[in-house]
Amino acid sequence: MEDREILQYKVGGLLYMPAYQENIVEKIRRREHAHLTAICFCLEDAIGDTAVVDAERALRTNLAALKEVYEEDRHEKPLLFVRVRTADHMEHFLDFVGAAGDVLTGYVLPKVNLGNVESYMELMRMLNDGSAKKRYLMPVLESPSIADVKSRAAVLGELKAIFDAHREYVLNIRVGGNDFSNLYGVRRSIAHPIYAVGVVRDILIDILNIFARDYVVSGPVWNYFGDDPAGAWARGLKRELELDRLNGFIGKTVIHPAQLPFVFDSLRAERADFEDAKMIADWQDEKAGVKKSWDGTRMNEVKTHAKWAKRVLTLAKIYGVREDGAACAAESKR
Repeated sequence: MEDREILQYKVGGLLYMPAYQENIVEKIRRREHAHLTAICFCLEDAIGDTAVVDAERALRTNLAALKEVYEEDRHEKPLLFVRVRTADHMEHFLDFVGAAGDVLTGYVLPKVNLGNVESYMELMRMLNDGSAKKRYLMPVLESPSIADVKSRAAVLGELKAIFDAHREYVLNIRVGGNDFSNLYGVRRSIAHPIYAVGVVRDILIDILNIFARDYVVSGPVWNYFGDDPAGAWARGLKRELELDRLNGFIGKTVIHPAQLPFVFDSLRAERADFEDAKMIADWQDEKAGVKKSWDGTRMNEVKTHAKWAKRVLTLAKIYGVREDGAACAAESKR
């Protein structure tokens, strides 16, 4: 069983799709999307209220088929998650899906707040009690009580304490950029990253402030996609991914396969970062606390860059090293 400390970084770009998605079993079997690291089958926003029952049936059938695929073929495959609607719905779905749910890595929990978080945690305790395979949760922070500046710090602090008490189950913290934007009636254009929307940026930064020291926090969705990998949608996505990493987000919610290569590439380590991270991780000089970087352009400090170095090396092991625009995956494993 893979260690949570590694698995949390393997989520990467989480591709959302409706729970009734057709042909997904064959697409995974054929490894159609090379940069697909994780899938979320959505039973919430992507499904109309009257279509939930049919979507659940289709999903159970697909999960049963995927369970066979994952057992037969040991090649690495996408992590699988289901986004439920509420805690009551999750309790129902756990019973409904039965053994087919064994193929899942875990569940995405929408609109987590102080009113529902304990119910979710109790379900995760029950799910994992005596289970041979651990299942994880990924709570989505997107509720009005988090957006409201008057209550934000207290709510985030209380949620953090609850997550900490159940940390063995918490794989990622996720954020709802669209939900927060909707509260204020705003929607960013193809030319603007989420950080240009001041009121939403402030919420996201506060979430990072509370959670990013102890958890992998995934970046918000980018709403644009297309066929041209050099188009405005791709330029905007790459810019937002740069700002995501700069601020401490790791990975991203993805709504179209065209976005996957860009998210995957953003998780690769730069050559200079990789070499400096190795230097810091292998530090043996007991006298000096600083050394010139691999390329001679900056200073490495063993005390202040140790956590950064560990993350760079973990991402390099999973996603490879970028050099002159190309990934050198083999080099990252030497």
